[in-house]
Amino acid sequence: MPEGHLCCTNNGKYQKWYHVTNNIYTYIPKKQKRLAEQLAIKKYLTTLLEDLSKEKEALQFYLKNSSAASNAQIFLQQSEYRTLLQSYFQPASQETSDWLKTPYEHNTSHPEHLVHKCISGNIVRSKSESLIDMLLYVNKIPFRYECALHFDEETLYPDFTILHPKTHEPHYWEHFGMMDKPTYVHKNNSRLQTYLTHNIIPGKNLIITYETSNHPLDLYTIEKILQVYFL
Repeated sequence: MPEGHLCCTNNGKYQKWYHVTNNIYTYIPKKQKRLAEQLAIKKYLTTLLEDLSKEKEALQFYLKNSSAASNAQIFLQQSEYRTLLQSYFQPASQETSDWLKTPYEHNTSHPEHLVHKCISGNIVRSKSESLIDMLLYVNKIPFRYECALHFDEETLYPDFTILHPKTHEPHYWEHFGMMDKPTYVHKNNSRLQTYLTHNIIPGKNLIITYETSNHPLDLYTIEKILQVYFL
């Protein structure tokens, strides 16, 4: 970008452009419109950068002075209140209510990995799964955790089996949390192939989220997914 900045003035119905450098105003004739355009772009980008810098400072202040969980989330984690609030978070229709109350076959492998207690009452295997569980629960979207899904050749346990609150069609959510480990990736590629074979399609009735140790799943991503699929 050119040195200096642009100053625009109005003289009646005419507009004039000035190139300002070191407090010296130099008139820009119409034949040098390209220079005025470049200076205008520079001024816009400079102003935008100032806005973004202020936003960054505000976000840094917020992150430094706020807890990871909101006060409402902390409130729901208190069992004495959570029990009293359960009816509020139940879906409205009788069909979904009955579906939630129906016992189902759970995944019984590696119970020692179930360490994260959720506000829904579920105990899940990872922090990211607890975030998904929480947002499904507070948005009153009916779901089951690690419910058996039987095929002829094998049984899978999707992380979340979701009954769509409007269509009542089943959806499945798999969160792949160690995508920086090649053996884990290979194992879950075959899992994905099983879904595809049985017409459970990513983007249709299968939601897939990913993370690595350096790029964890966040609440914003989960909220956007819920907006697209269910809300």
